[in-house]
Amino acid sequence: MADPEIKSYEPHHESQSAAVTESRPARLALMAVAFAFLGIFLLLPLIIVFNEAFAKGIGAYTEALGSADTRSAIRLTLLVAAISVPLNIVFGISAAWAIAKFEFKGKAFLTTLIDLPFSVSPVISGLVYVLLFGAQGLLGTWLKARGIVILFAVPGIVLATIFVTFPFVARELIPLMQEQGNGDEEAALSLGANGWQTFWYVTLPNVKWGLLYGVLLCNARAMGEFGAVSVVSGHIRGLTNTMPLHVEILYNEYNAVGAFAVASLLAGLALVTLVLKTLLEMRYGAEIAATRGH
Repeated sequence: MADPEIKSYEPHHESQSAAVTESRPARLALMAVAFAFLGIFLLLPLIIVFNEAFAKGIGAYTEALGSADTRSAIRLTLLVAAISVPLNIVFGISAAWAIAKFEFKGKAFLTTLIDLPFSVSPVISGLVYVLLFGAQGLLGTWLKARGIVILFAVPGIVLATIFVTFPFVARELIPLMQEQGNGDEEAALSLGANGWQTFWYVTLPNVKWGLLYGVLLCNARAMGEFGAVSVVSGHIRGLTNTMPLHVEILYNEYNAVGAFAVASLLAGLALVTLVLKTLLEMRYGAEIAATRGH
């Protein structure tokens, strides 16, 4: 008598074999289309950015990066990332731990809220902060009476950046924690570990690669965010312009070398992010496979 498990497995195996036995011309055509898109939409823009940045020589490039406004934009970008990324790490780990390890009312609603920045335009999210903290906003009069400045200052930029970046860490950790289950934590607790020890020595090491992957994506988005930051920053040169906003201003002033010089820094960040992302995916994917195999 045939084994039912073998019967259920064989069609799946046959479908996989059929999927990878396309004709050679078809495979070559698909590869050509993929490489063409990569060349047009990824490599060509990068080449143009660096070509324009160095169009007038290395001297003009370093002069553009050394200007006071550019240095201020770089410092502000790093400051915003240094504040928003750690806060998103705390939120991401807390939310992922709560959703993956516990059952509670409102769990589905919390999961939906985490995805909200993916479905809302960054410009709209920035406008929401204007309606909340602006001079004519809901809290504007109260804040002004107490001398608290949110909009057109660093706090507003940080809040807008946090909003558009907070899903990245949580979204990487939630499926990983759900896949791992509660077995390791329950074993640690049964051996006498307290909650903090369980988290630090069991939960966190189990998700370290997923956490690093989420932090990498979060940091890249924080440094490159334009829409939400543009709405709440006020575009004050030397004070509230991040690197993406500074690129826009320089380009509108027909300072192509300066604009592309700053853009090359962001492009370099994108390349570094891509390399690190690939390396982490290799390690992260292997860990997921090991977890599922276990």
